[in-house]
Amino acid sequence: CTLRKRTTPISWLSWVLWCSVMLSPAWGYVIVNSVSWSVTNEVEEELDSSSNEEALPALLEDTTSIWKQSYPASVYKEDEEMRSRPVAGRSKQISSPSRMFSYRRESVKGTDSITPQEQAIRTARFLTHYNSWGFLATESTQEKIQGVPFGNCLLVSDGPINNSTGIPFFYVTSKDNIVTDLMKNSVASLTLPEAEGDFCRKNIIDPEDPRCARLTLTGQMVMVPPEEMEFAKQAMFSRHPVMRKWPRNYEWFFMKMNIEHIWLQNWYGGVSTIAVEEYFKAVPSKE
Repeated sequence: CTLRKRTTPISWLSWVLWCSVMLSPAWGYVIVNSVSWSVTNEVEEELDSSSNEEALPALLEDTTSIWKQSYPASVYKEDEEMRSRPVAGRSKQISSPSRMFSYRRESVKGTDSITPQEQAIRTARFLTHYNSWGFLATESTQEKIQGVPFGNCLLVSDGPINNSTGIPFFYVTSKDNIVTDLMKNSVASLTLPEAEGDFCRKNIIDPEDPRCARLTLTGQMVMVPPEEMEFAKQAMFSRHPVMRKWPRNYEWFFMKMNIEHIWLQNWYGGVSTIAVEEYFKAVPSKE
């Protein structure tokens, strides 16, 4: 800025102040986001000394602990223990567990003698037994979407908590569109996600990550015969007590799936096919 004519001292001072504001470095900044994170000197040093992926999640560390609320305390306790161990060639550690680029799997004992296929079978039984709900898909009979796959989430149980059968039982009403579909075509598929439990959360695995397993069962949906009615009641009501209080005018009844095919996805890529005979022989276990 150049003052081209003589002015009073007050005017000259005002002109200088105005120029200082206009030429200030802050004038060139534009706020693009209202959310910000604090970057400590420790993080800056880490970024300067290393370009690997471990340094990047530190930029997302929120000093108000917003992110920490989504993860159990055990995760941070474990991370503190890891940081307390001496590591050669590295004097500083990032103060937060990595949540963006790495996943920590729980160690499993006693699985050295189990083959991957045997583990997949046990996982399939585990998902069937410990999931309280699943997604049941049918072929729609509704006029506007006739023949189109149609699904809904239903409560499910394969038996009381101490008695797993591997057979999914349901408590349904004919007023449900899915049940109407089943009366004309009893073939259905049932998907049971591991995300329904706490395993994926404890191991910091996103529900959509293929390592967060999902099981798909296909077969015929049939009404529970009289000789199995008492067990069906125990299976459903022991796991879902609220069902006993559902309005009786909806004419609830029990159904089960006669499983014909089993698929499990618990890793990247395709799914594993599990033989029905082997499935029923297995014991529900994540180990």
